[in-house]
Amino acid sequence: MKIIYAGTPEFAVKPLQKILDAGYDVAAALCQPDRPQGRKGVLTPPPVKALALTRGVPVFQPARLKDELSALAKFEGDILITCAYGQILTQAALDLFPLGVWNLHASLLPRYRGASPIQAAIAAGEKETGVTVMRTALGLDTGDILLSERTKIGERETCGELSSRLSEIAADCLLRALPEIEGGRAALTAQGEPDTPVTKKIGKEDVRLDFSLPAKRIADLVRSANPEPLAFADADGLRINVFAAEGAERPEGSENAAFGEILSDSPKAGFLVACKGGAVRLTEVQAAGGKRMKGSDFLNGRKVKKGQKLC
Repeated sequence: MKIIYAGTPEFAVKPLQKILDAGYDVAAALCQPDRPQGRKGVLTPPPVKALALTRGVPVFQPARLKDELSALAKFEGDILITCAYGQILTQAALDLFPLGVWNLHASLLPRYRGASPIQAAIAAGEKETGVTVMRTALGLDTGDILLSERTKIGERETCGELSSRLSEIAADCLLRALPEIEGGRAALTAQGEPDTPVTKKIGKEDVRLDFSLPAKRIADLVRSANPEPLAFADADGLRINVFAAEGAERPEGSENAAFGEILSDSPKAGFLVACKGGAVRLTEVQAAGGKRMKGSDFLNGRKVKKGQKLC
């Protein structure tokens, strides 16, 4: 069985590594093109490409896969495994593989279909998520399910931390799925109707903090955006990125403070901001272009003061 593996980011590295270690024949790695990274815009290969090159796997990086299907067909793959690849597959692409196209999706489908299932689950305050192996169909993450595995979401777990764990789970799921597919024993279950919206790619403006929300919602959004794109708020033109936050009580006498008002500039009390139902403490922050630090240390630098408004 010749496998074509389609994946791009760090999340997709572990499944590829595991099937290579298990001795599977990976005929090619299909990735998004190299992109500029960092402040200097250095052209950087995606993580899956980096691994493939170290393991001697040919790499194919079409800007538009649908325009390069003849080149893809030359690898003569029996099966295509996708994992956070980043391009939508056409029916013509699906038809190239005798054993089908199978996707590793980082949610318990049909919940949280789309581009950002991990971020969406954390931001929604979910206590559980998982990985689903499904046979890819034309609809977005709508294919029949082969298997899934559940895992708890830690109360303070960030998107980066959960993504790392789910990548390991995805690798194990793939190793369970491949013998079933190759042996013609794949028993599939149709998806039900989702009770969550389709998730979209998360941009910076999607994670601007809204202090009219309760502290728990704010803290969950912060976790969902760590390590990227990072939740943030502005204070009189100063951009403040937030890595961690927690609920807190308002200090005495601040009951009437407006949402987003800084309630304390004392390092002892912490970086307290008024929100719905109380206050939220920004426990780890970074001024744009500055160092990441504890909220109390940030206050020591007097970058903000009590009574200022964050928005």
